[in-house]
Amino acid sequence: MLRLSLAFTVLLGLAGVPAYAASPQFGVGAQYDTTHVYVAPGDVDAFAKSFLATFGGTSTKQVTATVTPTPSSTTSQLLQTPSGTVSLFGFKTPIPYPFGAERSGYLVTDLDKAIAAAKAAGADLIVAPFPDPIGRDAVIQWPGGVNMQLYWHTTVPNYPAFASVPENRVYVSADRVAAFTHAFLAFSQGKVITDEEKTPGIEIGLPDKTFHRLRIDSIFGRMTVLVTDGQLPFPYGREMSGYETADLDGTLQKAKDSGAEILVAPYQSGDRRAAMVEFPGGYIAEIHAVAAK
Repeated sequence: MLRLSLAFTVLLGLAGVPAYAASPQFGVGAQYDTTHVYVAPGDVDAFAKSFLATFGGTSTKQVTATVTPTPSSTTSQLLQTPSGTVSLFGFKTPIPYPFGAERSGYLVTDLDKAIAAAKAAGADLIVAPFPDPIGRDAVIQWPGGVNMQLYWHTTVPNYPAFASVPENRVYVSADRVAAFTHAFLAFSQGKVITDEEKTPGIEIGLPDKTFHRLRIDSIFGRMTVLVTDGQLPFPYGREMSGYETADLDGTLQKAKDSGAEILVAPYQSGDRRAAMVEFPGGYIAEIHAVAAK
């Protein structure tokens, strides 16, 4: 497996991108990072039931709160599974801009210092820090238009590690992949695990083509960066996370039995067998199993 440092990554196509210095480490761990899922209020319970039936785990108590800096109201709960965590929102009011476009939330040890580090690495601060019922938040945007929320909690949480770490699936253009990758690596102190220029296109619904794919590991978890021209068949590009399971067929059956729809039947690419699933409320996810090495 190819392992690349930030410095060596420059030799693989990031030359010409500003040489941002690696920031101090503000991450906590993958189990403290969540995928943000927004569904209509009437779909909240159905989604939660289906997602937990598919992956196991539990939900925190559902509360109604304001989680944005401007007036709004949403149900909010955390679905914690061995394969990944979801922050589930069912807004009862219109969703204030730019919320709903952020794909994930990363817990950090110091919000202000983490924001400064992200900005120094090349991110834009698109929502300035604001209080929420359990801490403080901000929204940043990485080169290529990738939005993420940063969190800080008043009371330090203590969650068990995942049985399998989910991946954040990020789609970017060829023009912006170097800037995005360089900036995220500088912030996260992560490593490029694989960098494949000619990945089988079946992974994005284009079996007759190839595309560029990178996989990154950091304290924030796994990330798959898919570099495309944007000419993608549904549902590719709509999924935000990929979930690993030891038994793909069994997991897909649990998903179907609990109300989810299999959008793309299982396919094989390299050592990964994967499918695309839509849960009640419209949340789309990639689910995969990896062959033992």
